[in-house]
This record gives sequence, structure tokens and C-alpha cells, in this order.
Amino acid sequence: MNWKQALNDYKHYLKLERGLSKNSIQSYTLDIEKLIAFLQSHTITDGPLQIDKGTVQQFIYEIAKAVNPRSQARIISGLKSFFNYLIFEDYRKDNPLDLIESPKIGRKLPDTLSEKEIDRLIGAIDLSSPEGERNRAMLETLYGCGLRVSELIGLKISDLYFEEDFVKVTGKGDKQRFVPISSVNKKYIDIYRNTVRVHLKIQEGFQDILFLNRRGKQLTRAMIFTIVKNLADEIGLQKSISPHTFRHSFATHLLENGADLRAIQQMLGHESITTTEIYMHVDRSHLAEVMNRYHPRK
Repeated sequence: MNWKQALNDYKHYLKLERGLSKNSIQSYTLDIEKLIAFLQSHTITDGPLQIDKGTVQQFIYEIAKAVNPRSQARIISGLKSFFNYLIFEDYRKDNPLDLIESPKIGRKLPDTLSEKEIDRLIGAIDLSSPEGERNRAMLETLYGCGLRVSELIGLKISDLYFEEDFVKVTGKGDKQRFVPISSVNKKYIDIYRNTVRVHLKIQEGFQDILFLNRRGKQLTRAMIFTIVKNLADEIGLQKSISPHTFRHSFATHLLENGADLRAIQQMLGHESITTTEIYMHVDRSHLAEVMNRYHPRK
């Protein structure tokens, strides 16, 4: 078995057995491609079944010089997963990364925006252009429904259940969930649909996609990142933010206002409650306030 064959088989496994999204699969396989590039640059001919821990350790030492500890830990985790797959399929008996420890990294808390910062960002949108109404509707949906970027650009008109105040969201691994949507959010989506989208020449295959570019096609993830970055620059925001920051802010603000963690987990589409629990650590001052207000021995 050569690297190309092993990589293709692994991709099929991640898609069919693990049910991972295209973006997640790309992230997993990128780590293996880095290892393959290292082997080629050092004229090492070991295949995926022959490579030993010494060679892998050499690769880890080399990447440690170029990436931060968090990226290094992710690469090690990705490679461990790949070799565990080979063991699972009886191609190998051992994992060459078993004795390689990941660097110790602190738990990274997600960046969040205050309600005023979100208002300023949305207020900076130029509504005189058709794209302005679309961008306002998109940011309101990112924040109002706590969506991932991939979920936002994949949102369909047939996913909008406005009479029931829900939208159907297709998340990681094509898993679907229903998320509540506010009347404000519905209003801005309807403005976009009725005043901008109706005038677009929509390309074949994109008739049901809600948010479209000027050419009548689905938006890219990169375009959403650019829109958010430009708005942050426009208001002089002294934070490094991305579209995902709106999702973090959605969860944090719900928690701060007393929402149940399990309900937030369902709305975010987290498989494990431990993923959602990171928001318990975002605003420690809020937790102290809760303690002081509700504990009997205050």
C-alpha cells in the first residue's frame, strides 16, 4: 500500500464511517499530506505500513520549529487518528505516534463580541448596495441562530419554517437540527428575499440556496470571512474576529442571560455537552454575580 492509496481509503472511511463533513476531512488529510511532503523532501521511501516512530519523531521535531504548540498538537492528533485507522483495518499492528506526546497547551477560550459591538458591526453595513441587505441578513442569522459558516452558506429557502419560528440547519456530518429564529431575524431575511434576491439571475442548481452572490451562485466561506473582516476594520474593532465569533457570542449571551446549557447544546448542534461547557469559562464575572445573587450564604 502506498501513501496515495492509504490516503484515499482514509478519506472514504472518514466520510462513510465517521460521517465527517468535507471541511473536516480536508483538515484530517492535510496533516498526512504534510508528513508525505516531509518524506519526499528527505528522500525517505517508507510507505504508510513501514514508517516507524523514529521517522515520525523526526517529522514532529521539524514541524515544531515552524508552528505553534496548538498547531503541533493538532497535527499529532491527526496523524494518530490516521495510523489508528490503519490498525483498525489490520494494515498495521502498531501506531508510531503512541509514545509521542503532544505539547501542553492551555484551553483556548473563544473570542466573543459584546451586544454593542455586534450592533456597531451590523450598523456599519452599507445598506445602499444590494449586498448590504444580504450582509445584514447574514450577520443577523449568524448571531441570531448561532450558525457555523458552512451552515449559513448552505441554508436553503426550503429550510425556513417561519410560521413555526424555526430554521432547519444541516450541520457537521449532514446532521440536521431545528433552531429557533427571532422575529427580527425573520424580518431582515424577508427584506433581503423580497427586495434583493428576487432581482438576481439565479444560476441552475442554486434556486433554493438562500444567500447568493451577485452572479446568482452560493457564497463561499472566504467571502463571509472577508465581509466580517472589512466591517471590523470599518469600525476600528480592536479584536481579531471571524464569522465563528458570532456563534460564540450567541452561546455566551444566552448563557449570561440564564439559558440552560443543554438547550444551548441543542441549538449549537454539539454532540457532547463538554464542548458547550467551554462557554461556562468565558465570563467568570457573570458566574460570580450568579453566586452572589443566589447562594444562601452570600
